[in-house]
Amino acid sequence: MSGITTSGEKKLKLFSGRAHPELAKEVAEALGTELVPTKALDFANGEIYVRFLESARGADCFVMQSHTAPINQWIMEQLIMIDALKRASARSITAILPFYGYARQDKKHLGREPISARLVADLLRQAGADRLMAVDLHTAQIQGFFDGPVDHLFALPLLADYIGEKVDRSKLTVVSPDAGRVKVADQWCDRLDAPLAIIHKRRDMTQANTILSAEVVGDVKDRVCVLVDDMIDTAGTICAAADALFENGAADVVVAATHGVLSGPAADRLKNSRVSEFVFTNTLPTPAQLQLDKITTLSIAPSIAAAIHEVFEEGSVTSLFEGVH
Repeated sequence: MSGITTSGEKKLKLFSGRAHPELAKEVAEALGTELVPTKALDFANGEIYVRFLESARGADCFVMQSHTAPINQWIMEQLIMIDALKRASARSITAILPFYGYARQDKKHLGREPISARLVADLLRQAGADRLMAVDLHTAQIQGFFDGPVDHLFALPLLADYIGEKVDRSKLTVVSPDAGRVKVADQWCDRLDAPLAIIHKRRDMTQANTILSAEVVGDVKDRVCVLVDDMIDTAGTICAAADALFENGAADVVVAATHGVLSGPAADRLKNSRVSEFVFTNTLPTPAQLQLDKITTLSIAPSIAAAIHEVFEEGSVTSLFEGVH
């Protein structure tokens, strides 16, 4: 028999950028390991320097970075981290994106627009990522933008089970904030055995985060409505949807979303909203000004850790989310 056989075992190493280290520490704890010590700093002109203080040679490396604000800085830092691992002879590199930056720009609405979600995937691949792992992509088609395996994780079981324990299910109606989220809302209905309603929105395509009108399709009178979405950015859309539900006789409104982007006027809108509770996961850090009593944050770390374990052990990530697509 030709060749050389080694007795070495597989090595898993978890790395984190500076965007959301708290989540990375939770994931490491759930895995029963520690983050690889990393030196990262910014030069005076804004350039980023990264060096890992442990060898990555022959290791299966997982690089976590949630694309929070300032989003361009943290995407660039993750690319640099991946490049450093490629040049350090890592066996494999998985880029973990709890929140995938630029995911909303996944197609062209108007002429001469970019498809930035594809660009981000190309950059990650070119930097040296062999695999992507992301939580609740804005659209499933983004999986096809990356030339390699993509593990799409879902927060629906975590969020739906929390809502199901807090609300009287006999009075619950699941509400999709627009036509694009109907499929996901339908899965919530199946999990909670609740009816579905839809907010029909007309957007101004020339203005970001702007809704021209919203009307409710379905019976929400005297019902506890749970509005489900993948992300909340400035909160204008979701608060307008909640107002429409109250105008149609809803008894209460709860909002559940995976990603709490919460930028710009979101703080004031959440404070002044009639919504009784906003439920997010911690894919993104919650700004200090948004530590409100009506905001609940659930940890996605156990799901990410379980997915990392399945990838490392060559198991099935899909089995973790049976019935969710």
